[in-house]
Amino acid sequence: MNYELQIISYLCTEFIEDMRLRHYLLSILGLLLPLMASAQKVTPSATYIDDDNNTVDTTEDFTAQAPLDVTFRANPEDIGDHTVAFEWHIRKNDTAKDLVVRYEEETQYRFVESGTFSVILKARYTDADVELDSAVIKVTISESRLEMPNAFSPNGDNINEIYGAKGVNDPNSSAHWRSIVEFHGYIFNRWGQKLFEWTDVSKGWDGTFNGSPVKQGVYFVLVKAKGADGREYNIRKDVNLLRGYTKETGTSETE
Repeated sequence: MNYELQIISYLCTEFIEDMRLRHYLLSILGLLLPLMASAQKVTPSATYIDDDNNTVDTTEDFTAQAPLDVTFRANPEDIGDHTVAFEWHIRKNDTAKDLVVRYEEETQYRFVESGTFSVILKARYTDADVELDSAVIKVTISESRLEMPNAFSPNGDNINEIYGAKGVNDPNSSAHWRSIVEFHGYIFNRWGQKLFEWTDVSKGWDGTFNGSPVKQGVYFVLVKAKGADGREYNIRKDVNLLRGYTKETGTSETE
C-alpha cells in the first residue's frame, strides 16, 4: 500500500464508522490512485520546414505558408502500462466541423489553403475510461503573394542572376512569394519560341537556351499559378535581360 493510500485509509478508519462504506471507499481509491500517479497529460508538438529551410519543432501556435507538410506528435507523459487512444481533429477558422479526424499517436497533414486551423488532440485511457487533458495548436497559413520582375542581369556577379518570382535572388526580400500551391512559368523569345519552363516557384531561368547564353534583349514571360487562398495568377509581361548590367555602374553595355 502506497503512502497516499495509507493516509486515506487512516482517515476512513478514524472518521467513517460504517465498515461497508470504509471498504467500498478503500476499494475505489485503490483503483484510482495508480491513475492519479500518472501525469494524465499530452503535449502535442508540430514539426515542419520553415521558409529558411530549417526544421522547426514546436508546441506553440505558428504561422507559415502553403503548401506545408506538418508532423504532429502526441507526446504522452508517464502513462505507465495504460493503453491510450488518440484523436486528432483538424478544423478551420474556429468552426466545429472537422476537416479530418485521425487516430494515431503521430500523424501528418498537408496544409494547402490559407486561414487559421485548430489542431485539437484528445486522448484517454481505454483500459480505465479516464480522459486526459485535451490540447490545441493553432496553425495560420498566410494569404498568397506572387510578383514577377521586369528585368534580370545574368552576368556572373552573383546579383540578380536568375529570372523568377520576386525573392528568388534574395530569400530575405520582403517581396518574397507566399503560399503558392501551383506554379507553371514559361519564357519565350520575340518569335514565340519557348526557351525555358519551370514548375517550382523557388527556381527560375538563368538566361540560357540549350546550354548557351542568349543575347541581351527583351523576352516574354507567361506564368500561371494558384495561391492557397484560391487566388489565380495569370501573368504576362516583358522581361529585360541586361547581360552587361553591373550594380557598381548602374548601366548596361549593349552587345
